[in-house]
Amino acid sequence: MTNAQQPKLARQIGLFDATMVVMGGIIGAGIFINPYVVAQRVNSPLLILSVWIAGGVIAILGAFIYAELGDRMPEVGGQYVYLGKAYHPAVGFLYGWVLLLVVQTGGMAAVTVTFARYFLELTNLPVSERWVVLFTLGILTAINCLGVKPGSRVQSILTVLKIAAIVCLIVAGLFLVKNPHPLLQPALEHPVSVDLLTAIGAAMVPVLFSFGGWQTTNFIASEIKDPRRNLARALIIGVSGVITLYLLVNLVCVRVLGVTALAETMTPASAVMRIVSGERGAQLIALGIAVSTVGFLSQAILTAPRVYFAMADDGLFFRSVAYVTKKTRVPVVAILLQSVWAVIVAFTGKYEQILDFVIPIDFFFIGLSASCLFVFRRREGTVGAAVKGFRVPGHPVTTVLFIAACWLVVANTIYKYPRNSLIGVLILLVGLPVYALWARKGRAQV
Repeated sequence: MTNAQQPKLARQIGLFDATMVVMGGIIGAGIFINPYVVAQRVNSPLLILSVWIAGGVIAILGAFIYAELGDRMPEVGGQYVYLGKAYHPAVGFLYGWVLLLVVQTGGMAAVTVTFARYFLELTNLPVSERWVVLFTLGILTAINCLGVKPGSRVQSILTVLKIAAIVCLIVAGLFLVKNPHPLLQPALEHPVSVDLLTAIGAAMVPVLFSFGGWQTTNFIASEIKDPRRNLARALIIGVSGVITLYLLVNLVCVRVLGVTALAETMTPASAVMRIVSGERGAQLIALGIAVSTVGFLSQAILTAPRVYFAMADDGLFFRSVAYVTKKTRVPVVAILLQSVWAVIVAFTGKYEQILDFVIPIDFFFIGLSASCLFVFRRREGTVGAAVKGFRVPGHPVTTVLFIAACWLVVANTIYKYPRNSLIGVLILLVGLPVYALWARKGRAQV
């Protein structure tokens, strides 16, 4: 089948489903756990909430930037496309390379195992963790192979369910707690110092990680109806909604548990529900966390395979990965490839080590993708074209702030975990000779 005869991806995702993809990509298990990490690093209600507000501001700046990028290039592949067109196809390839090998599949493996553990704890079924991992990824993969509409609908349902779980936590913490802790306490127990600023910086890392994931919606831009309008709206509405939910969750955690108890519990959401409504409440939120992890997996299977599809379509990966079925209009080989690799990573038990060097790679490319905006705007000025569409408010200042925040996370992670970061860099560099081989193969076929 020639490229002209190859079935194309279909635009079947509306604004609501796209917004749910945005929110589903952000909301995982992190918001149910990370509040305690932040409380350990900054020890006053005002500072805790301020750090989450700062993280929300950075997230919305990122949404603005990716909204403009998506408006300029509503194509399949998102960051892969921006990096390849702004800098060099090799840069885009390296992003797709690490996305498949470690970033997406490592995260999927970790989240699937987390779900399996919650599921077995809730159900007490006499099956092994591995069977739950295999069954969960298998079902979600099959649904997404049936078409982008079934995949996005299931994703929307799961996102609505996990939003409902968060809303239950918020309502319980705001209205059912009997003896709330005061929120108006001294902002700083110690004067401003380098140590305090370092602590705030350290607290920002889990916050930014919790807010990450919205950028993956750009992978499916070519399957969103009226993407120049709906992608920007979905990003801004979705990220704004998550910011609101996250701030209220942290308000509840501080109000119900107090800063000291919050810093001492590794399961703050369960602790809140246990205080408010006993063990039944704790089990309810555990169910919510399980649904949240499945929602993340569904979103990952829906979005990221489009990057590998785009790479193959450009002749930079196995041609079969660009295969699209006539009936479902989805890249089934790309979807299966990612899920199979995620299962392998989960079964090897190496996902925890992988996650240690995922963060610097992921945030490096998020920031680098944002920097593409400067390249595209400069080219726009060179050709003198009057380009309409969404534009980032406050550019270039806001764009620089976002890039700096991303790369500060990278610098902080490299400083704290130099060995793990080096492994990530080595995996990245191995992609260069692989790219050279694919590029040479592509030129030979022309």
